[in-house]
Amino acid sequence: MTDAPRTRARRRHDTTHRLDHDVDCWVATADPDGTPYLVPLSFDWDGDTLLVATPADSPTGRNLATGRARIGLGPTRDVTMIDGDVENLAIDALPTERGDRFATRTGFDPRTLTTPYRWYRITPRRIQAWREADELPGRTLMRDGRWLD
Repeated sequence: MTDAPRTRARRRHDTTHRLDHDVDCWVATADPDGTPYLVPLSFDWDGDTLLVATPADSPTGRNLATGRARIGLGPTRDVTMIDGDVENLAIDALPTERGDRFATRTGFDPRTLTTPYRWYRITPRRIQAWREADELPGRTLMRDGRWLD
């Protein structure tokens, strides 16, 4: 470790940059029995929520319908973890512009597929970011849906 731990302000800046520029994330869910599922999905960030799409009948789709998910962004030595509430929406429920934005950003348009997909809009409740052990203190950037100062 050659760099000093980042300030909370710097971590928030780095996190919002990642949300604005990354396209893929890891989505962790669990079924009612607690069986975990972890899948990579493309996402679009609108400044408040992440939008993902997956087949409605897949394990991840069924698990997202329970209303909770954990999202992982970045490599293990520069991770952002997001715990969020999930709203699930029919594939035709979004305004056309929002679906178009997702398709343009991700290069993937679930509205055009024959497999029934759904949108899942994830509202962050807690966000944490850290690089190394020296950044574990203060890693929480958002709590209860509010950015910390």
